[in-house]
Amino acid sequence: DRGPQLPGMENLGEDAIQFGGIEEASDIPEGMEFVMSSVPDGEVPMQVAGTSKGAEVVLSVKPVCMGFEDFYAAFTSDSHPSFSVSPCAGRMDRRGGEVTELVIKCEPGGKSGSWTGNLVINLPEDNSKICYVVKAEVF
Repeated sequence: DRGPQLPGMENLGEDAIQFGGIEEASDIPEGMEFVMSSVPDGEVPMQVAGTSKGAEVVLSVKPVCMGFEDFYAAFTSDSHPSFSVSPCAGRMDRRGGEVTELVIKCEPGGKSGSWTGNLVINLPEDNSKICYVVKAEVF
């Protein structure tokens, strides 16, 4: 027994209404633009066999914001169409926290060449972005 109850506190929490809490982003909002910055934050090299199903590279992105931040990742419209990234949306940790891992895929479909893709990670709440140039040598 914990002693006498405080008046009015007898059923604390039993009839509480719970709301949804913080929801993580799962889709890119309609109308969001992915524009490459003039100076990229990094370069990602890839080697891909043109006759293969493709290759993937894991990109570890260090968090740059003061708090937890929703992010949206996509390639710019002028990037080669064989590139894709997943997840395309999520929540990035705050500065000094866990890195966010993005999987970059290149699916050549039997073609070969030197292909470039511009990956943009938008951080709308911080009004900033992180940009990478992805260069694939497809042989």
